[in-house]
Amino acid sequence: MLNKYQNDLRIYKSEVAKLCSLTDDLRIETQFEALEDRSLIGSLTELEQWFLDQQKRCQMTIEDITLNECRGWSIDKDSGWISHESGEFFVIQGVRVGLSSNREVAGGWDQPMVTQIGFNGGLLGLLRMRFDGIPHYLIEAKAEPGNPDKIQISPTLQATFSNLKQAHGGKRPRFAEYFEKTDKHNGKVLFSQWMSGDGGRLHLKRNKGMLVEIPEESQIELPDNFYWTSLYQLKALI
Repeated sequence: MLNKYQNDLRIYKSEVAKLCSLTDDLRIETQFEALEDRSLIGSLTELEQWFLDQQKRCQMTIEDITLNECRGWSIDKDSGWISHESGEFFVIQGVRVGLSSNREVAGGWDQPMVTQIGFNGGLLGLLRMRFDGIPHYLIEAKAEPGNPDKIQISPTLQATFSNLKQAHGGKRPRFAEYFEKTDKHNGKVLFSQWMSGDGGRLHLKRNKGMLVEIPEESQIELPDNFYWTSLYQLKALI
């Protein structure tokens, strides 16, 4: 399988070279990966079934409550802002928008916005590892209270910096160390970039996106809500 993958990749690179001046090996390989499903873990159908099983097994409950009932959160009497007692996570604040002639409401408007403490939201990290030379990506079936079906496919690490500091008093996010201390695990950072959030709801927020490749011989114990997938499968799900 490895020899076929490498041989097919060489042919693809030579064909790309005839058509354009693209020489970035990573960009060329990720294009190549998306052409065919070479997963050694399971088929797309098996991946979809794993995801559906994770949804069925999720026991997290969500209940609508009043803001006054939120433990650890309070409303400042003067500003009206909502914040957490730890001083971490985010605040709900008001903004007034003016000079908006190029928007739907030309006269401006007022609205609440979510403001991340420090403005740096968190890490969105995807772990990459080769199986028999073929790249695979570690995803999580992650439960979030705002997801329509509770469970959503997420990158390896999806955590705010407040969570990474364990400001909530809970557990440290799994696999965070692969993105915070890449040298310790012989990881190679393939991509690292600050990216802005949704500016219609989030005030000046940005997240750090990372793609880190670890050696093929790395030993990782996976909980059952994590899964190695091919890039082809990821794009098919999207």
